[in-house]
Amino acid sequence: MAERAPFTLAVVGAGPRGVGVLERLGANAGLLRDRRLEVHLIDPFPPGPGRVWRYDQSPLLRMNSMPEDVTMFTDESVKMTGPVRAGPTLLEWARKVRDGELDAEVPPDVVAELTALDSFDFPTRRLQSAYLTWFYRQVLGDLPDGIDVVEHAARAVGVDGRTVSLSDGTTVPADAVVFTVGHLDAEPDERERELVTFAARHGLAYYPAGYTADVDYSGIAPGETVLVRGFGLAFVDLMLLLTEGRGGRFEDLPGGGLRYHPSGAEPVLHVGSRRGVPYHAKIGYRLRGKPLRLPRFFDAYAMDGLPGQALDFRADVWPLIAKELAWGYYSELFTGHPDRVNLDFVVFADAFADLPWDSPEMRDLVARAVPAEADRLDLDRLDRPLAGREFGSAEEFGKELREYVEADLARRADQAFSADLGAFMALLSVYGQLPVLVQKGRLAASSQVSDMDGWFHGFFSYYASGPPPRRLEELLALHQAGVVSFAGADMRVTAERDAFVASGASYPGEVSARTLVEARLPGPSVTRAADGLLQQLRDTGELAEETVADPVTGALLPSGRIHTRVSDSRLLDGTGQPHPHRFAVGPHTSARSAAAFTRPRTNASSFRQNDAVAREILALVSAPS
Repeated sequence: MAERAPFTLAVVGAGPRGVGVLERLGANAGLLRDRRLEVHLIDPFPPGPGRVWRYDQSPLLRMNSMPEDVTMFTDESVKMTGPVRAGPTLLEWARKVRDGELDAEVPPDVVAELTALDSFDFPTRRLQSAYLTWFYRQVLGDLPDGIDVVEHAARAVGVDGRTVSLSDGTTVPADAVVFTVGHLDAEPDERERELVTFAARHGLAYYPAGYTADVDYSGIAPGETVLVRGFGLAFVDLMLLLTEGRGGRFEDLPGGGLRYHPSGAEPVLHVGSRRGVPYHAKIGYRLRGKPLRLPRFFDAYAMDGLPGQALDFRADVWPLIAKELAWGYYSELFTGHPDRVNLDFVVFADAFADLPWDSPEMRDLVARAVPAEADRLDLDRLDRPLAGREFGSAEEFGKELREYVEADLARRADQAFSADLGAFMALLSVYGQLPVLVQKGRLAASSQVSDMDGWFHGFFSYYASGPPPRRLEELLALHQAGVVSFAGADMRVTAERDAFVASGASYPGEVSARTLVEARLPGPSVTRAADGLLQQLRDTGELAEETVADPVTGALLPSGRIHTRVSDSRLLDGTGQPHPHRFAVGPHTSARSAAAFTRPRTNASSFRQNDAVAREILALVSAPS
């Protein structure tokens, strides 16, 4: 009997997700029978790090995760069919390399950082690149006989049947294709196109939403006033690239804090956003109290108990989420800081469990149990700290924002406020439950897209996915040096005559500039996808944008995401039919997996999806011809 030709798999995107799928193929290789699997990794950037985590980027850019919270390896918490293949977190890897227990090629520029790395550090993206490169090489070394890997340092530009065309003019035969998509680059939306046209007409500069490290900002002149819309992580990267990246220098002061010494090449950044404040700094301590019981109030059982056919996220679901966050917060406050409460935790917990969120009875319970108002959780104030506030001058507002950031830095460094970490852990638990809510199909379509995918995701990022504390210290130093000014909450930008003009709810007056930067990643959008391959598949109907069906009216609302079947990540075409041998995984697919790296022991959805996809592919490999 003639030997069967190898089964060829094209993995489009060889960053952490693509290599994660490869790892699962190796782990589940016992499903292979008598046919070889040939995996083609297609990416112009190095396998492992990929585009975002490539070594070739500014050494100033850091992760916003601590090294003990980053892993590429499955563990016993992951509820999957395939076997667990344990391995080190980023922190454990660095220590093992430092101690000679692991052999890894570490670039000279990051050796000192690796040697000194500690639990509460925030590694450079270059060090993470080294970890991901090592992980990829480990995966290759662990692949059993029967799986071969071919690397293609090129971009996939077309798929025709079972042939993938590459940017270098070659083709790859593909019995199956996996698209490992991260954030989708997008063409400007309607409003952004208007601003692009306005800028071109008047000789201005406009930078639409994009990945900051890949945007060329060299056209921004020294001393120029620049309007920046967005106060999250993209702004933090922009801030560093246009200041320290242009030769400025931060000096650590003896009593704490920083002083910035300008190089003279910096512009002046006038930054604002909807909230008007930066994301909260990462927390720098551990829980003091008893282990948290999560989820407690927001799980599948609680979701099933919600009345009504079409749920409104803010009105129906948010109270459960808010109660979960409060449970995490008060659990840590009561068990970690019992001297600051008036009730035994068991008594409080029993009463808390029976009361609706934010009811008069619950507010009364919290007031009786927690005497200091500063120790009570105020989610509305947390979400919109500047709501309803006005200031008489730019100086007054600048002073207020400085004090806000200083207080945040102090709170995130002081274990006396470890209840904040309890809320943080509860928020992570909630985020992990959201795919369950989506799959139940009970959310009103408009509420799912605007409230859950929009407002709540923004709240999560603002509270739980902020920058390292030093970044906010640098922000304060840049403000003190006159390099950054603050535009306030509800920032509005209009195109008037020959300039962009910014105003806001809390900032008095207006600021005009000839340059406007959107400091954010573009939202998911299949219709505006900038990638030529996705455009081709979309235009031929082979790839579709997910539509969310309203459970009552049946009306369909586009979500922007690549439409996939959540159970096995198969691509769904324009008619809703699953493709037999094409798959897609990533945060901008219907599965809505997190874009961040996996925290250990969290039953991460990305690991579960990678395992399921790998097993589906291996079933195709072993299927009879």
